[in-house]
Amino acid sequence: MKPCHSCQSVIDEYLLDKQLEPLRELTADDFNVCADCATIVADACVECGGAVYVPRSGSVTPDYCPACRSDLIDRTGHDPGWTCSHVSG
Repeated sequence: MKPCHSCQSVIDEYLLDKQLEPLRELTADDFNVCADCATIVADACVECGGAVYVPRSGSVTPDYCPACRSDLIDRTGHDPGWTCSHVSG
């Protein structure tokens, strides 16, 4: 039982796993926050149309979900970050 790095409460892995279901291939083991501190935004990923995770202190919704960001790094060898660059190339 790990404490949430944000609020220090004990992480209820069952609740967090349920909340993380929209995120591809991620489980409570991938996060150090409790369900109360995790914010999931459905349909926000520009690559797959899936959900994204927004840290509690974050004010910007990411454009890429963690899985698509990882896929882009694997494919291109470049980390796009969490948000799209709007500079044409």
